[in-house]
Amino acid sequence: MGKGQEVCTLDGTVDYHGRPAIRERSGTWFAGILLLVNQGLATLAFFGVGVNLVLFLTRVMGQDNADAANDVSKWTGTVYLFSLVGAFLSDSYWGRYKTCAIFQAIFVIGLVSLSLSTYIFLLKPKGCGDETTLCGSHSSFQSTFFYLSIYLVALGNGGYQPNIATFGADQFDEEDPNEGSSKISFFSYFYLALNLGSLFSNSFLSYFENEGMWALGFWASAGSAALALVLFLCGTTRYRYFEPKGNPISRFSQVLVAAARKLKVEMMPSGEDLFELDAKKYEKNGDRKLLHTQGLKFLDRAAVITSEEFNQIDKDTNDPWHLCTVTQVEEVKCILRLLPIWLCTILYSVVFTQMASLFVEQGAAMKTTVSSFNLPPASMSCFDILSVVAFIFIYRRIIDPFVALRKKNAKGITELQRMGIGLIIAILAMVAAGVVESFRLNYAKESCPNCEGSSSLSIFWQIPQYVLIGASEVFMYVGQLEFFNSQAPDGLKTFGSALCMTSISLGNYVSSLLVMIVMSFSARDDMPGWIPGNLNKGHLERFYFLLAALTTADLMVYIVCARWYKYIKFEGKSVGGDNNGGNELSELRV
Repeated sequence: MGKGQEVCTLDGTVDYHGRPAIRERSGTWFAGILLLVNQGLATLAFFGVGVNLVLFLTRVMGQDNADAANDVSKWTGTVYLFSLVGAFLSDSYWGRYKTCAIFQAIFVIGLVSLSLSTYIFLLKPKGCGDETTLCGSHSSFQSTFFYLSIYLVALGNGGYQPNIATFGADQFDEEDPNEGSSKISFFSYFYLALNLGSLFSNSFLSYFENEGMWALGFWASAGSAALALVLFLCGTTRYRYFEPKGNPISRFSQVLVAAARKLKVEMMPSGEDLFELDAKKYEKNGDRKLLHTQGLKFLDRAAVITSEEFNQIDKDTNDPWHLCTVTQVEEVKCILRLLPIWLCTILYSVVFTQMASLFVEQGAAMKTTVSSFNLPPASMSCFDILSVVAFIFIYRRIIDPFVALRKKNAKGITELQRMGIGLIIAILAMVAAGVVESFRLNYAKESCPNCEGSSSLSIFWQIPQYVLIGASEVFMYVGQLEFFNSQAPDGLKTFGSALCMTSISLGNYVSSLLVMIVMSFSARDDMPGWIPGNLNKGHLERFYFLLAALTTADLMVYIVCARWYKYIKFEGKSVGGDNNGGNELSELRV
C-alpha cells in the first residue's frame, strides 16, 4: 500500500455517492456522536408524550385508571410493533438512512398535530388537566383527531427506532479491530443517550404537564423532534451506508419451499454435498459467507444438489425455489434460533412497561409533596434513568473487565448471560414494588382511612423498584441490542434490532391482557378487583407478585433456550460467543 493512499472499509459499506467508503472520511465517532445526539433529542420528544400519557388520559380524556393503563400499554405496544414495518422497508427497499429520514418526518408531523389538537380542542375549560381540575367531554371528531395524532407519533417513532440503532452501528467497521470494539461500545452509549433524553422529559416536561401545561410540553417535544431531524440530515455526506439486500420474505420462503420439495432426497450426514457459492461472489456483492451448522437438518435439504440441478449449476442458472445456497439456509436457521430467545424477553418487557403505567398510578396514590413542592409521579422514572447511567458505567468499567480478566477472555460476560442477569434483577424489582405497595396500603388504612386513593407513605419509597428496573435494563436491553444485531444475518440487521423493539411491543400487549384477566376474576360482586380506580380498595401488590412469579418461570425457560442456542458463524470467525454454541450459560444457575 503506497504512502498516503486512502483506505476503504472492509465491511462493504459505501458513501453517499455509492462509492466504497473511505475509512478516514466517513463514519466512526463523528457520525456516531451525531446519531447519539439525534437519538437523545428524539427520545426527549417521544417521552414528552409517553411518560405522562396515562395521566393525560385520566385528567383530560376522562378515562379511569384501568382503561388508561390499558390504552397506554396498547399505544406503547403499537410504537414498537411499527418497528417491524420500518425494519422491513429498510432491509428490503429503502436502506436505513432513507427509512430514518422518512419516519422522523412522520414523527414530527404527529407531534405537531398532537400539540395543535391539545391546545385548540382538548384543554377545555381553560386551565383544566391538572390534579384538581378535570377537563370536560370531547366530541367524536376531537377524540379521533387526538388518537390519530398519537398513533402518527407511534408510527414515526416506531419505524425510526430500530433503524437508527443499526445505522449507528453501521458507522463502525467490525472487520477493523479498533472500530469493532467501538461498535460494541456504541450500543451502550446509544442506550445511555436514550435515557439522558428521557431524563429531561421525565423531570422538566413531566413537571409542566403534571401542572396542566400539556400544550407547552407537547410543543417542546415537537421542537426537539424537528431539531433531531435537522441534525440527522446534516450528517448525510459523512455517513456510511449498506445497500438494502432485497425482500427477506422471499429468501426465507425459497428455503422452505426448496426443502419441502426434497423430502425424499437422501442427504450426506456430513453435509458435504450442499450447494454453496464461492466466497469471492459474496464479497463482490458486499455480503459475507455463512458456514454450515448442525441442527435443523430439514432445512439443509434446500441446499442438496440433485442430478438435474447439477447441470444447471454448471450453466449458472440454478433456481432458488429449487436449490438454495448454504448461506441462504443458514440465514433461515439464524432467525429460527433467535425466536425462542426473543420469546423469553417478552415477559421482561411486561415488567418494564409497568414504569409507564402502574408505577405512575401507584406513585400518584402516595405522598408526593416535599415541603411545598408537588412532585409529579411520572418524574420518579428519573431514578430509573440515573440507575441506567450508573450501571452502564459500572458494567463497562468494572464488571466486564473484571470478568474478562478472570475468564482470560476478552469477551467478558456474553450477551446471553447479561440477558439472564437482567431477568433476575427484574424479578427483584417486582418483589420490591409489591412490598412497597403493601406498606402503602397499611399507611393508608392507619393514617387516613377515609382518603380516596391516597396514602401518607412518601413516594420516595418507590426509588428501589425504579433503580432495580434501570439496572435490569442495562443487562437486558443493551445485551439484546448487541445480541440481535450480531446474530442477525447481514441482510436482516435492522430486523435484528426490531426484534428487540417488538419484544417491548408484545410486552405491552401482554401487560394489557394480564390487567384485563386479573380484573375479570378479581372484580366480583362487592370486590373492586386488584387494580380499581381507588387503589386503596384494591390489591396492586398481588399483581406485582404475580409478575415476579411469571418472570421466575420465564427465567427457567430462558436458561434452557440459551444453552441450546448456536451462534452464527461467518467464514473465518464465529460471532458472539464460544464456538461450541450455548455453553456460555454454564455458570448461570438459579
